[in-house]
Amino acid sequence: MKGLVVKNTGSWYTVRTDDGQLIESKIKGNFRLKGIRNTNPVAVGDRVEIVTNLEGTAFITDIEDRRNYIIRKSQNLSKQSHIIAANVDQAFLVVTVTRPQTSTTFIDRFLASAEAYRVPVVLIFNKTDLLDEETRRYQQMMIRLYETVGYECRAISAETGEGIIDLRPLLDGRITLLSGNSGVGKSTLINRLVPGVSLRTAEVSDAHNTGQHTTTFSEMIRLPGEGYLIDTPGIKGFGTFDMEPEELTSYFREIFHFSKDCRFSNCTHTHEPGCAVLKALDGHYIAQSRYQSYLSMLNDKDESKYREAY
Repeated sequence: MKGLVVKNTGSWYTVRTDDGQLIESKIKGNFRLKGIRNTNPVAVGDRVEIVTNLEGTAFITDIEDRRNYIIRKSQNLSKQSHIIAANVDQAFLVVTVTRPQTSTTFIDRFLASAEAYRVPVVLIFNKTDLLDEETRRYQQMMIRLYETVGYECRAISAETGEGIIDLRPLLDGRITLLSGNSGVGKSTLINRLVPGVSLRTAEVSDAHNTGQHTTTFSEMIRLPGEGYLIDTPGIKGFGTFDMEPEELTSYFREIFHFSKDCRFSNCTHTHEPGCAVLKALDGHYIAQSRYQSYLSMLNDKDESKYREAY
């Protein structure tokens, strides 16, 4: 029997079968022995084969080939990866410039990973209702930066409903991963987009200006009409996984654009003579924050770096 994984609670997976049943399933014992170095060999969005048993549950016996996925380093096991979601049409990365502030390093690492696995990303700038004059200017600067690079950006307030209606056409008929730091308002946004779902929300800590986890597992939520949102737990750092240094240039769109004019084909864009990327950086055609994110990923041999999100 075949189906779609619509929820992952850690040890159990909810599978919606092709005939519409929801069956709680586990991974078959030897499934982990196939050389998959993931903390979660099965992810929400996977198409799977299951075998039911007399208790009304099932074992997952096979996964269909994925067309894409978003992956990051496991928080606790840095030599393993964690698949956030599979077989998505796009990702909405929810970011905030205040309460809490999302770092450009986090944004750039997510975008680079999405580029690597061919997942389009829309940046959703939430909490516009909390902006004062200074933070509004900063948000406008951030939006201008990422739109110049080539990413679509939307400014919204999930709390007040501002900008929500403009998101709906982007979601119709698509499977959309919703991701971001804890506290950026993903649950509030889903409550706006899916009437009646009533996800729990929490206040951002005043002491540390950081969010609290309100989502503890990944789940596909059916949207009104056609399409799904994949809700995921908030994440602090985004460690890239299984990226070779020589591939990294192509995951930063503007760096890749200028790299074609470098003197050396294997240029790392750090010190080489005739480097067109460094020339573009000096000329302010590449943002310093984006270049610093590139350098931090280039130096990811230091296992602690990826945890630094703020």
